Amino acid sequence: MALKAGDKSQAARNGLKEKVLTLDTMNPCVRRVEYAVRGPIVLRALELEQELRQGVKKPFTEVIRANIGDAQAMGQRPITFLRQVLALCVYPDLLSSPDFPEDAKRRAQRILQACGGHSLGAYSISSGIQLIREDVAHYIERRDGGIPADPNNIFLSTGASSAIVTVLKLLVAGEGRTRTGVLIPIPQYPLYSATLAELNAVQVDYYLDEEHAWALDVAELRRALHQARDHCRPRVLCIINPGNPTGQVQTRECIEAVIRFAFEEGLFLMADEVYQDNVYAEGSHFHSFKKVLTEMGSPYAEQQELASFHSVSKGYMGECGFRGGYVEVVNMDAEVQRQMLKLMSVRLCPPVPGQALVDMVVSPPAPSDPSFAQFQAERQEVLAELAAKAKLTEQVFNQAPGIRCNPVQGAMYSFPRVQLPPRAVLRAQELGLAPDMFFCMCLLEETGICVVPGSGFGQREGTYHFRMTILPPMEKLRVLLEKLSHFHAKFTLEYS
Repeated sequence: MALKAGDKSQAARNGLKEKVLTLDTMNPCVRRVEYAVRGPIVLRALELEQELRQGVKKPFTEVIRANIGDAQAMGQRPITFLRQVLALCVYPDLLSSPDFPEDAKRRAQRILQACGGHSLGAYSISSGIQLIREDVAHYIERRDGGIPADPNNIFLSTGASSAIVTVLKLLVAGEGRTRTGVLIPIPQYPLYSATLAELNAVQVDYYLDEEHAWALDVAELRRALHQARDHCRPRVLCIINPGNPTGQVQTRECIEAVIRFAFEEGLFLMADEVYQDNVYAEGSHFHSFKKVLTEMGSPYAEQQELASFHSVSKGYMGECGFRGGYVEVVNMDAEVQRQMLKLMSVRLCPPVPGQALVDMVVSPPAPSDPSFAQFQAERQEVLAELAAKAKLTEQVFNQAPGIRCNPVQGAMYSFPRVQLPPRAVLRAQELGLAPDMFFCMCLLEETGICVVPGSGFGQREGTYHFRMTILPPMEKLRVLLEKLSHFHAKFTLEYS
């Protein structure tokens, strides 16, 4: 236990040595870091699970952790081809087994040939295995209709998160009014606010338009930018598309407007596109920032700086635990790009099994391969079920008085707005809690449903939300949605 200042002399008399590292002496930037997705709500959920295992009686039989986009923890089955190739790579003796299709064996052998010592247990170069970066470049070219991608501009990473942090580290500089300002959407994914706090950068909030399905409005970007210039130097604009936690999918027109804005205002663009496979709403389509930027032509295509991110944790794959991802940089200064490689070299390399999974995702079975039919069927089943869950979530919540949910156009979350009675808000204040945190804690204690309060993602003053993943199995999701709606009605009555 850390010693307080007043206890120092007593500690000295007792012969106790004062600790070097205390809350008072630790890095203050780290103290400011918050990460709502795994915050107090989740810690309490873990305690409740432990209590249930010990036989403590609760009003529920299980804790449903709908707080995080962890597909396989929610019961989604891994894609067979991905796991077959990975198994062969991890244990090459299986290459002689008749239980694996020939295309999976060929893929495993190809990946192993590119590894040091032909083993997944060897370090790779810091930017990732060259062969896999070349496959990522071919994937980007196919995705973007033939627009070239250079493997030398692609860096494999430990999920998309580590690449996002690395790029932000390059961008953050200055002190006082020259400190780097980073525009992030509100609501946002807490990785951004946490990283900016750790790096001592200035968080510049721009609000998504809840009344128009969480659309991004360039006028709001301009407002946020001009206000921020009074106290910092805004240099970065972060976009999450499809959105987390809000599930919106940006139109091409919107992306073009954002690119023009970034170019005119001298901002580096960061495009978090990890949910690019997760688009469900009719009329919605994923457009990559790289594709739109290139098709806009001069001067944007040759000059606008961009980093775009992807991951194997989301999409139809849901391979969160393997921590595979990549970043492609466009129009980055060559000297800075070398500094980026240096920064990545400090941590040696991303997990090599994660790199192998990236390769399978960007280069899936071809129509002529034995694994193609099963792969396509499994992929389509996952995405079709997610689309059905997105629709169900919107329908059930919008039937509940006091809850309003925008269409879940993409990603894997809903971010409903809830009305909370004034007495509940007052009670939360007495307890020192944000009102939506109080609501979510009560929900967890009474129903076992674990969701994250909107205050952890940011929201307009006076509005209350929660983020909930749509990943639970369909029947469990239906029950969850109904229980949550009933709880809100009961909570509202209790505090009215």
